[in-house]
Amino acid sequence: MAPSVVLLLLLNGFPLVYAAVQSLRDGNLLQAGPYVGLDNFARAFQDPVFWRAARFTLLFTAVGVFGSWAIGLGIALLLRGSVPGARVFKVLLLLPWVVPVVVSSTSWNWLVATSSSPVPVLASALGFENVLFLADPTMAAITVCVFKVWISFPFMMLMSSAALTGVDSTVYEAARVDGASSIQQFTRITLPLIAPSTYISWILMTIFCVNDFPTIYLLTGGGPVGETTSLVVLAYRVVFQDFQTGYGVAIAFLMTAVLVVASVWLYRSIRRATV
Repeated sequence: MAPSVVLLLLLNGFPLVYAAVQSLRDGNLLQAGPYVGLDNFARAFQDPVFWRAARFTLLFTAVGVFGSWAIGLGIALLLRGSVPGARVFKVLLLLPWVVPVVVSSTSWNWLVATSSSPVPVLASALGFENVLFLADPTMAAITVCVFKVWISFPFMMLMSSAALTGVDSTVYEAARVDGASSIQQFTRITLPLIAPSTYISWILMTIFCVNDFPTIYLLTGGGPVGETTSLVVLAYRVVFQDFQTGYGVAIAFLMTAVLVVASVWLYRSIRRATV
């Protein structure tokens, strides 16, 4: 195992250490720059742009995780029964997740980007005037979140379907004999028994959402007026457009710290659910 471990350390450990060194300096893509200690991290906490991006990242992640989970679990429960063509539906429902995000974002841009796009035209026909899905800051944030749910629910559907197959049907039969309603069966049998898989899917989707660069950048570019700029988009802009490598890497490290804390909390929830 030694050669593989050494290779992994070189491929992952060295870039991580180098990035940590960069976060402590005020450099650019060509020069490391002078040593500034923790000034880049302190600057982030004092930067209103950073907090605005953090707020949108939190919203984007919460909607992406719980919205896609609710829809995915609902579809998994629906298709678990004797639905004609359930396998065909499952394959078709995987398309938003399977199709490359470049294709999906281009399609959504065609649907909502301009006032002559199909969705704004339909909204205007229904009596809603000047619905600018990507030009209005609030509508742009809603559109990006909805788009994330749309491309993510198939993953949650797969995770939920796999967890539901492990639930013994005799448990539901015994619950029905005891007079349990459908809601009671769902809250007291289904959710507790699939809790470990649910927490794992939440951990993975949280990581996917926080680190999701192409979904936001291809759809809105972080605009309008920075309303849909997440932390990963902000870090990209700071490093590759403003050429402030130290500050951009510091933002990335702060993102990583939050992800680690969230993952540890969810992992402990998994352990409690399996006891």
